[in-house]
Amino acid sequence: MAIGALPNDSMMLLSFVNTRMRDDGISLDELCVQFEADRAELEEKLGKIGYTYNDELHRFV
Repeated sequence: MAIGALPNDSMMLLSFVNTRMRDDGISLDELCVQFEADRAELEEKLGKIGYTYNDELHRFV
């Protein structure tokens, strides 16, 4: 599932990504492998709405 298959809306994407990482207990890298998504592209898209990935919290804040 490429990043195009993830939610298009940035806020929905944020919610989806953070929920999956929390519920599945996975890191951003693991999520990207699972969905065949490019981490840099994902971080760039969420960065445009003011969110960055926090390695310690394993979520976008």
